[in-house]
This record gives sequence, structure tokens and C-alpha cells, in this order.
Amino acid sequence: MAAALARRTVVLDGGLSNQLADQGCDLSDALWSARLLADAPEQIEAAHAAYVRAGARMLITASYQATYEGFARRGIGRAQTTALLRRSVELARRAAGDRADVWVAASVGPYGAMLADGSEYRGRYGLSVRELERFHRPRIEALCAAGPDVLALETVPDIDEAEALLRAAEGTGVPVWLSYTAAGDATRAGQPLDRALALAADAGQVLAVGVNCCDPADADRAVGLAAEVSGKPVVVYPNSGETWDAEWRGWRGGVTFDPARAVEWQSAGARLIGGCCRVGPDRIAAVARRLDAVR
Repeated sequence: MAAALARRTVVLDGGLSNQLADQGCDLSDALWSARLLADAPEQIEAAHAAYVRAGARMLITASYQATYEGFARRGIGRAQTTALLRRSVELARRAAGDRADVWVAASVGPYGAMLADGSEYRGRYGLSVRELERFHRPRIEALCAAGPDVLALETVPDIDEAEALLRAAEGTGVPVWLSYTAAGDATRAGQPLDRALALAADAGQVLAVGVNCCDPADADRAVGLAAEVSGKPVVVYPNSGETWDAEWRGWRGGVTFDPARAVEWQSAGARLIGGCCRVGPDRIAAVARRLDAVR
């Protein structure tokens, strides 16, 4: 993976949940898209395949909100949860088919994703780094056993959780990217973003660092900063620019995700570029075309 990033920029997929919704899936459950690992795995594979057709060369698995604790609340035991975590990697592999140029990133979402109350956008859960590490380690080990190319430690709201995730991934033999969710020049928990990104500078297992699940304008500022303070390739995949209104249960505002930004991100040091919430295959296809045009 590191060798590939040294040669060229790799296009990530877009939001898995919006593609599943477009396929007619009900994601109102607290498990979100992770529920479909048990109930409709064929839908997840189809969503991954849609992004491959669009030009994505890195597929992020449906394990963002898949945890032992979350599945336990639905009466699903540890052995079955382990199988579902591994299934998330297998579904992405199947969608990639025989293509040697499509990689799989196993998604490891933050602790707040398991709570399903939006707290991944606040962080600072009142847990120590050690406690967060104990939470993350079992599912990281289960995902690594399925053989992904990389772990996507994503939508991380604060430095404490970043430290815990990196500790939990140590010794797995699988490289990682570390991706914060940011607001302006700070993490969602309000810590200086440059200090958070610098955490990856001396971490040998980290092949890329950056931001996701943020406004595209915040991504613009973060890419150059991440390259500067970490000295590593940058990963960037922001949202569409719309915002979720929890009271009205709907998206508000306009789309500000412009595929033309991908060229600017690449110039600033980004080597993994895609989209997150509400960025679908059409926009990922446009990103791929933009990047192909400047290679």
C-alpha cells in the first residue's frame, strides 16, 4: 500500500450509507449500515460494487458502527459478531472481484459511533486512553484476521481516542490511516488540529493521516497542515457539505463538495482522496476523472 501511494493517488469510495439508502435499504436502526452485515449482506456488496464502477480503488468496509457491544444489545453473541466483522472485509473483497488494483480498508469507527447518539462529533467520553484501547482492540483484531490491506481509523474526534486506536492496532501487522473529524483548525473535541495530526509523525504503522466526515472547506485547510506536521501522505474524504438536522431528521443546506478540489488536495499532499456522508458514486466518478486528467 505504501508503495502504491508513493506512485500515485488512490481514489477512495464515498458514503456507504447514502448508497445503501439509494438502493432502498432502511438505515433507521441504531446499528446503522452495520445491521445489514447480518440482514442483507448482498446490499453491502452491491454498494461497494457501485463505487468500483465509479472508479474507486479503495473500498471502506461496513464495520464503522459494528462493535461487540452494539451487536450484544441486539442479542448477537461474540462469536457471531466476530464472523460479521470478518464478513465486512469479505464483502468488499468480493465487490473488488479479481482486480489487483482495488484495495480494502477495514473501517474502525470511534467509540461514539457505538453509542449512536452523535457523540463521535464531540469526543471526550469520560474514558481513559487505556479504557478506549480495551474497547477497540477486540474488533481490530477480528478485522485484521480477515486480511484487509489497511485499517481505516476514521472519524476520530480527539487525541485521546487517536492514541487508543494506535495502541490497539500495534502488533497487528496491518498498516493504518488515521483520520480525524475536524471543525476549522481543531478536532471536534476542540484540540488544535496540528497537534492531533502530528501524533502520526513518528508512528511507523501509520501510512497516511488526515480528515474525514467534515465540511469540504475544513478539508481544504487540513490537507496542507497534515502534510506539513506529519511528513506523511494525506488522506481526505469530507462530507457533501450538507448538515444533518437531528430534530427534523433530514439534511439541510447545499452541496459544496466539488470534485475539482481533488486536484488541489493532491497538490497539497493528499494521496488517498474520496468522500464521506452524502458523497455518492457520481461524485466519486468525477473525482477519478479529475485526477486521471492530471496524471
